[in-house]
Amino acid sequence: MTTESFHWFKSSYSDNGGQCIEVATNLVVSHGIVPVRDSKNPNGPHLTLSADAWSGLVEFARHTAV
Repeated sequence: MTTESFHWFKSSYSDNGGQCIEVATNLVVSHGIVPVRDSKNPNGPHLTLSADAWSGLVEFARHTAV
């Protein structure tokens, strides 16, 4: 993995309803990854997506948002 710190953030569109994720996009350029975690459990595990997988997930969410 990496020894760089993750810089976690939530979307500005988050309504703070408790079902949010946080992402650390600061590793995209240097490592090509986007760590994702549950905002309710910041000390829990995180999922590491490739930059392409993250882009695909965001695109999917844009087209399926209610």
